[in-house]
Amino acid sequence: MRKIKIAQIGTSLCSHGTDIWNYINSQPELFEVIGYAFPENEREKYPERITTFDPELEMTVDEILNNPEIEAVAIETEEMYLTKYALMAARAGKHIHMEKPGSQNLQEFEELIETVRQNGTVFHTGYMYRYNPAVVETLKEIKNGELGDIISVDTAMSCTHSIEMRKHVGNFKGGMLFFLGCHLIDLIYTIKGMPEKIIPLSRASGLDGLNVEDFGMAVLEYESGVSVAQTNDIEYGGFPCRHLRVVGSKKTVEIKPLEMFIGNNLMSSVKTVYSSLDWCDKGESCEFEPFGRYSNMLNSFAAMVRGEKTNPYTLDYELELYKLILKCCGLPNTTTL
Repeated sequence: MRKIKIAQIGTSLCSHGTDIWNYINSQPELFEVIGYAFPENEREKYPERITTFDPELEMTVDEILNNPEIEAVAIETEEMYLTKYALMAARAGKHIHMEKPGSQNLQEFEELIETVRQNGTVFHTGYMYRYNPAVVETLKEIKNGELGDIISVDTAMSCTHSIEMRKHVGNFKGGMLFFLGCHLIDLIYTIKGMPEKIIPLSRASGLDGLNVEDFGMAVLEYESGVSVAQTNDIEYGGFPCRHLRVVGSKKTVEIKPLEMFIGNNLMSSVKTVYSSLDWCDKGESCEFEPFGRYSNMLNSFAAMVRGEKTNPYTLDYELELYKLILKCCGLPNTTTL
């Protein structure tokens, strides 16, 4: 099996950057890690985030992009810089794994997609639930018609963050809906497609005197009903209450928790299927075997770079999803639905 020569650009206050770095270094049969770079003063801003990076492998961004041996780059900077550095990597002809969802500059993201399209290289994004085994199984069941006609999708992805992190979320229109809710919008779009209407409902809780949209919500209207993405940065029990609930004309499926840490860098999910009209039906639940949050995601990326697998999430899908996320966040400079 050919190893992928890879480098990483960036980390941030609350990204998956250190997790991605640790994983690619733990898989020497898949990846040959050449180096990393910390742009945008990340070393000074996030000293506690960089202790796991090997100082002997530090490079500049230009050294990474100009090294012909490096064929793939993981872009893990702060959100406002993601598209900037992904576009630089695309112009250099690199395969790209980019943290979700990109910056909030539509024109820049469109240029990124077009550059990747012209290159014929891999563009892979860090929507981790795409690789969650309970989600993968449910999406197959939906595609096979086992749930019948899909009436609604209800999603939630909340947590509790520090005041510092909540201030960081305030850098984006839509706040938490942009930062975490993008995962939920991805799930809804995959299942239901493009909505007929979007109602952005993000709000500032005002807690701790902060004026940031730390409560994120959007309602997506379809002919058959509405679907909801909700995320909250100040919710006790938010992590174990993360869920995906798909209501069909034949069955309802709920994955809750979407994921739960169980030790040794492993997670598990619980899926419950309701297929009886009995009001007291408790459903049938199953807990999935432990899995790595990033293993299937990055293993698939390596297979795509080697040409062994085609990314099921096309460039057109990624672009339309990105536009949808911006609309859900209340940004006006996108095509009107």
